[in-house]
Amino acid sequence: MSDEKIPLAGVIGSPIAHSRSPALHTHWLRTYGVRGHYIPMDISYSDLAEAIRVLPKLGFVGVNVTIPHKEAVLELADLVTDRAALIGAANTLIFRKDGKIHADNTDGYGFIENLRQGVPDWNPKAGPAAVIGAGGAARAVIASLIEVGVTDLRLTNRTRARAEALRSEFGPKVTVYDWVQAGNMLEEAATVVNTTSLGMVGKPDFRIPLDGLSKQAVVTDLVYTPLRTHLLIVADDLGCRTVDGLGMLLHQAAPAFERWFGVRPEVTDSLRRAVLAK
Repeated sequence: MSDEKIPLAGVIGSPIAHSRSPALHTHWLRTYGVRGHYIPMDISYSDLAEAIRVLPKLGFVGVNVTIPHKEAVLELADLVTDRAALIGAANTLIFRKDGKIHADNTDGYGFIENLRQGVPDWNPKAGPAAVIGAGGAARAVIASLIEVGVTDLRLTNRTRARAEALRSEFGPKVTVYDWVQAGNMLEEAATVVNTTSLGMVGKPDFRIPLDGLSKQAVVTDLVYTPLRTHLLIVADDLGCRTVDGLGMLLHQAAPAFERWFGVRPEVTDSLRRAVLAK
């Protein structure tokens, strides 16, 4: 019998039963023949600090972090990457062999890789990018778009103050539009991104006027339930190239899996099918 420890990883949040991450990582573990397990864990905020300290002792090499803990785990980490600090949230923790907790955020990476896989010739410098929403996901999207070369970024949010707060952090490349002007913001935009929950199953409908969309625009929606949202359906009908939100979930997971299990996984059609079947 081998006394080698089987590495454990998982996802923490509350609630967590809806998470597709276990299906995602389990598919990779089986595909690459990796000895390991990935476990969903519903951990309340009051138990978060204690859980983060105990998990490495139980054999965990790291965890994904989702709502509502993405911001709080930054305070519990020993090391924080620049991109996690810029975004103000972490979605990945690595429990290092030296005992230190390393916090990272791969959401922006996942967003960009999803766009590049869906539209291989996507050019971030082709024109303005229009971002709808100013929550945590928007922070990751804005940071990544600026990093890859977007110089004109338009931003709108139902609460203008939140959008203004992001502008103050990311600088003059960001122009804030009032919510009632969201439709005008889309005119001549080369990249359009919905980072809100509008249009998600169980959430309010996406009601922003879309007649200003350019046929040359690349349009993506971070919502993936349903996979084809109202925004993507209308954009498809107008002739835009569209990218659904599921790929962002898949791509953001790849760097974490590699850090935890030592194998760089690929985002494939079989992976999409496995996660959608969850």
